[in-house]
Amino acid sequence: MSIGIVIASHGDFAAGIKMSGEMIFGEQEKVQVVTFLNGQTPEGLHQQVVDAIATFEPEDEVLILTDLWGGSPFNQSSAVLHEQSNRKIAIITGLNLPMLVQAYTERLTNSPFEAAVANIVKEAKTGVRCQPEELMPTVDATAVAASGSSRAIPEGTVIGDGKIKINLARIDTRLLHGQVATAWTPDSKADRIIVVSDNVAKDTMRKTLIEQAAPPGVHANVVPIKKFIEIANDPRFGGTHAFILFENPIDAATVVEALPGLITDINVGSMAHSTGKTMLNNVLSANQEDKDAFLKMRDLGVKFNVRKVPSDKSDDIFTLLNKVQ
Repeated sequence: MSIGIVIASHGDFAAGIKMSGEMIFGEQEKVQVVTFLNGQTPEGLHQQVVDAIATFEPEDEVLILTDLWGGSPFNQSSAVLHEQSNRKIAIITGLNLPMLVQAYTERLTNSPFEAAVANIVKEAKTGVRCQPEELMPTVDATAVAASGSSRAIPEGTVIGDGKIKINLARIDTRLLHGQVATAWTPDSKADRIIVVSDNVAKDTMRKTLIEQAAPPGVHANVVPIKKFIEIANDPRFGGTHAFILFENPIDAATVVEALPGLITDINVGSMAHSTGKTMLNNVLSANQEDKDAFLKMRDLGVKFNVRKVPSDKSDDIFTLLNKVQ
């Protein structure tokens, strides 16, 4: 029994850092590279992770080193971890060269799995330094990592003006992934991510993975549509600045219709292709039901922008929807 290592990243970063590691530590056995490229589906990425692990011996422990907490390589690796709960798997994010070299060192010295993980995390953090050293930030030991009270707020309490603030609403089949966590969430300046979906709220694994993928300092929740409507009408959420994620335009239209005026702008990020849908561009597909949902929301005063990331130029959703006949 030994430790198999999977290096997973966006783009070719994983392949490059594997090559760098071999320059320092020599060629290594039981090391697999998983890359998430433009145009690849989450399902394809998930299968890559499964196939990589399958190259190891059944009794091998598995370390998955990924680039970004909440990114697609992390999310799909987390899904595999839950699916293969009978196997000892650990995922470490923040991939850097000290992390990989330490992983090789721990394996060479036959460290116990739990100790190896702890040492790898420690070395990866220690490896982040700067010169001149006086530019290194100091840590305030009294800083509080989380804000807000853990106590339940009594029903009927009015916080602020008693109205939840929607900083951003987005339609994205992939929901909370790397671009959302690292680009859209900071851009939105939201303090809470709320995934509004009946389907996901019933899926314990997806719900758990989404809650784990929230960026630091931001809470993530998954709620069914009816529950979100209740939340939006609850004055206790008057101090909440929310980033709302919908899996599809039908769910979004249901909320827009139930809560007039709450959501006035929606970012359209991705809509996965499936049987009966027409490809609108390389990340969007729709059928007549989707098109009708957009038309309904437009008639209710909602405006749309089609952008994968905040820096993109917006496309017109209705020009794209003309492809749906």
